[in-house]
Amino acid sequence: MMATFNPVTPELLEKLRNVVGDKYVKTDEDYLTAYQTDEEGNSIYFRKPEVVVFPGSTEEVAAIVKLANEYLVPLTPRSAGSGVACGAIPIYHGIVVELERMNKILKFDADNMYATCQTGVLTGDLQAEARKHNLLYAGDPSSAESCQIGGNVANNAGGNKAVKYGTTRHQIYSLKVVTPTGDIVTLGARLQKCSTGLCLEQLLAGSEGILGIITEVTVKLRPLPPYSFNMVCVFKSDEEAFALPNRILKAGIDPTSIEFMDNEALQLTCKFLDMKMPHVDDGCDYVIVTVESFNEDDSDRKMEQLCDLAEANGSIDEFEADARIWKLRKQFAEAARSVDKMFQTEDFVVPLDKIPDITKQLPELRRKYDLYCVTVAHIGDGNIHVLPLNNKGLSPEEWFNKIKAFHHDLFPRVYALGGKMSGEHGIGFKKLEEFEACTPEGELKMIRAIKKALDPNDIMNPGKLVNVG
Repeated sequence: MMATFNPVTPELLEKLRNVVGDKYVKTDEDYLTAYQTDEEGNSIYFRKPEVVVFPGSTEEVAAIVKLANEYLVPLTPRSAGSGVACGAIPIYHGIVVELERMNKILKFDADNMYATCQTGVLTGDLQAEARKHNLLYAGDPSSAESCQIGGNVANNAGGNKAVKYGTTRHQIYSLKVVTPTGDIVTLGARLQKCSTGLCLEQLLAGSEGILGIITEVTVKLRPLPPYSFNMVCVFKSDEEAFALPNRILKAGIDPTSIEFMDNEALQLTCKFLDMKMPHVDDGCDYVIVTVESFNEDDSDRKMEQLCDLAEANGSIDEFEADARIWKLRKQFAEAARSVDKMFQTEDFVVPLDKIPDITKQLPELRRKYDLYCVTVAHIGDGNIHVLPLNNKGLSPEEWFNKIKAFHHDLFPRVYALGGKMSGEHGIGFKKLEEFEACTPEGELKMIRAIKKALDPNDIMNPGKLVNVG
């Protein structure tokens, strides 16, 4: 069901200027065009806002939200716009609330290992500040140098270290949030355990901006392990590579990350970076394993143990990775975008033992829908990124229809194996229809009831995750 909202009026624009100042209310065409999408490249999804507003404080955000309710105008919260599920696209136009001005680390307590950040702090900046104090902020999405903490929480970003440390929701103590009706609340606390009331900070983590605007985040910091290694294990077959994570975990090696790149992904990225890497021209896959330790002897022992496990599992070579390997892994999305700006990033997740079951079905799906795909994966946590590329130059509408048909076939297979359609990117607007088709009605009713209770006017990021109806 389509929501009904009012347009942004000159009167509302004037009130917005009174809240944030004239220079932080943008209505010129260049701004509206720039904010019609996030990382989505298919123009079929683009929607222009009527105004972009740049608040500088939690109080200004709250005032904007109250005005949106008063005038019944939709809001789209936006951090860096680095998402790939159309979560920051203003589906119903209205107001984009751009949070980039709120970019300060308000408190960094190295002794007690926590930090309080405004929502617009770059994840990479927080990681760098932690390293100065021999500490670690464990949230590590591949886009860390461009994404922001508030967006990471709203989408429960995953990334490369999730095997050991969990996703973004596992890094947070508390949140300051502006509710959909304009109240300012603090959820959670800097505690190691709590059984007092509902765990509302975790409800907001991964809620994709439909339940409020996160303005401050208090995060956990951890000691930075002084010893680590990155090992590349080379496999001739996907099946052998996908069997490795469970064996590593069962052996007690306790890896920080286990990443996979298939040969097509390696070829694509090496070409993009003009880089030569071992065994890529031989048609092999890479499994990249990172292990951290506080003891040098323990680190050496685990490296030897990992090599033995990999060889027993079919690895034809193991070599210690240098900086090129992580450049290869983290530049993969840019390599795909260089081929096709409309590239589709799937991020379904299955139990570890089901990875071979779903990946065995991918060749059939590729043939059925005539798709060229490359695959990378966080195989230590079952999160598979299959990227169909529009290498045949289909129109935006033709590509949209092809991907929708692919989804309607793929996702029921994922769910039949106990999986879900998104491990870290979220549902947004892009997979809203698929989410409603695959999710049990009782669960959908709960989500809609929560949304309706907290956002009675449905003004907070409408058209994302679920339709209230």
